[in-house]
Amino acid sequence: MAMIPVEANVSLRVEDTGGNGKPVFFVHGWPLDLKMFEYQFTTLKENGYRCIGLDLRGFGMSAKPWQGYNYDVFADDIQKVMNELNLEQKFAIVGFSMGGAIVMRYVAKYHPNTLSHLVFIGAAAPSFRKREGFPHGQDREFCDQIITKLMQNRPRTITEFSRLLFRSPESQGPEILSWLFAQSMAASHYATVSSAKALRDEDLRNDMQMISGRNLPVAIFHSIHDKVSLFDLAQVMNSGIEGSKLVQFNEGGHALNIEEKEKTNEELMKFITT
Repeated sequence: MAMIPVEANVSLRVEDTGGNGKPVFFVHGWPLDLKMFEYQFTTLKENGYRCIGLDLRGFGMSAKPWQGYNYDVFADDIQKVMNELNLEQKFAIVGFSMGGAIVMRYVAKYHPNTLSHLVFIGAAAPSFRKREGFPHGQDREFCDQIITKLMQNRPRTITEFSRLLFRSPESQGPEILSWLFAQSMAASHYATVSSAKALRDEDLRNDMQMISGRNLPVAIFHSIHDKVSLFDLAQVMNSGIEGSKLVQFNEGGHALNIEEKEKTNEELMKFITT
């Protein structure tokens, strides 16, 4: 583990498995941290890849400042971490849920020339919620209710949200839910609420168009049973990013990297090696 500074008094926790294999950079979702990818780190490392992940500011073991919870700042943080890592070889980047939206902003904003593959998993993009000219995703009320509940009782709200991550509450044992709850509660209250507002308000349709114009290999992993980032978002991204590949998951829910980890790992390794 390393703590990499991104601005004065703000350092981010970064995990790097090391090795000479192809780097794969992971960006976690709301309100979790990089540990959510442990099944990917272990399997990919055993297959020769170098896995790197960070805790976004305000989450996990990273610093928890009282500012900077929007996609531009998150993208800037990723770029500063990348500069510190000095990745000279081609790398893949994977974003889950809100992390997928942040990755979309990062790639559109910085155009990293060593990026070889882009993978969205249950991405909350290009707009998590419905808005004028975009009849896809959640209603605004879905987001507003979560934010209101977070201000009243964060532990209960996180517990309720964790149940939405899977196809059904019974599909995972209580240990998995406790593990995700612990990750979520490691975040600051302010970061959790502020990032939920960003999730509600950010619009990445222009970012999606910029990525489409880059002709990058893009894969979209998404479950038809996703209760958080609804499946129609995957269809919008697939049609909006020229040449992208939609990999449909049929057994799990939003957290398909946990619920369908074997398929996720298999499809991920197959895609990033092409």
